[in-house]
Amino acid sequence: MNDEHDRSKGDDIHDVATEWWVKRDAGAMPRSDRRAFEKWLAEKPEHRQAFEEIELLCSQVRAMRPEKVNVEAFASRQRRIASVASVALVTLLALMLSWNELSLLLRADFRTVAGETRTVTLDDGSRVHLGGKSAIAVNYRGAERKVTLIEGEGWFEAEPNAARPFVVAAASGSVTALGTTFDIALIGDIARVTVAKHRVTICSQGGAKVVSEGQQSIFGPETSISSPTVVDVNDETAWRRGKLIFRNRPLGEVVATLARYHQGYLLTPSAAVRELRVSGVFDADDPLGALKVIEESLDIKAIRLTNYLVILHG
Repeated sequence: MNDEHDRSKGDDIHDVATEWWVKRDAGAMPRSDRRAFEKWLAEKPEHRQAFEEIELLCSQVRAMRPEKVNVEAFASRQRRIASVASVALVTLLALMLSWNELSLLLRADFRTVAGETRTVTLDDGSRVHLGGKSAIAVNYRGAERKVTLIEGEGWFEAEPNAARPFVVAAASGSVTALGTTFDIALIGDIARVTVAKHRVTICSQGGAKVVSEGQQSIFGPETSISSPTVVDVNDETAWRRGKLIFRNRPLGEVVATLARYHQGYLLTPSAAVRELRVSGVFDADDPLGALKVIEESLDIKAIRLTNYLVILHG
């Protein structure tokens, strides 16, 4: 491995750091490799920083994956991993194996991928505009027209029919249209409802509230229905025009929204970092550009292991 690490001046330092992490994590290193590793760490401060960033990434992967993925076995099979993309591949593998993803595939009637928007016309003429990484299930039967928002965000235009209410289930509650156009965004286990026309009735945890045109409310399985507040509907639904507008929003929420328009993964493992506040107008088709602006304005740092995996930290 010594000869390979002599080329570190010409290669990305993270590539070399990744190789060392894989070799060290696979088990005890020979004495010659240990000496070479320690020498490489001592050569430049950037070397040690890069290695620590790789260690941070891998610790976060192990903490978040829903099923145990044998990273060591994967590494030993590969034996020689020469790029940062390899670590990203391990991360993606761990995330993609989750039961949540499998459940989504089985439950959704319509869905979008990252960065995609789509308009779905339902049997009664009602329309649903789906944002990036969004999914719905449709259940029209009997006296009710029911749509379940499984993931992401949807703009709902319900065809009036008093005999068959139009109901959207989300976040362990429901939103019933009262001749209405409205938006629902899922942020973690919270549903945020924004009414563009007429009114809706939100039912959750045994309670109910009417939200009128130009108002917004949130609810969830552990969050009572909030009192409606007046909002700028155009700002809240700017994603339909290719813009993402945030006004004093928590960074965790902002990153979760940006992640729906990014072909990869954006992570904020620190609770303190997730609570930082963000305001700004960004292009939905450039989430990495938005992250760069946020990183600079909040004076936080990002670990980038290819553009597919970005970790924001303090």
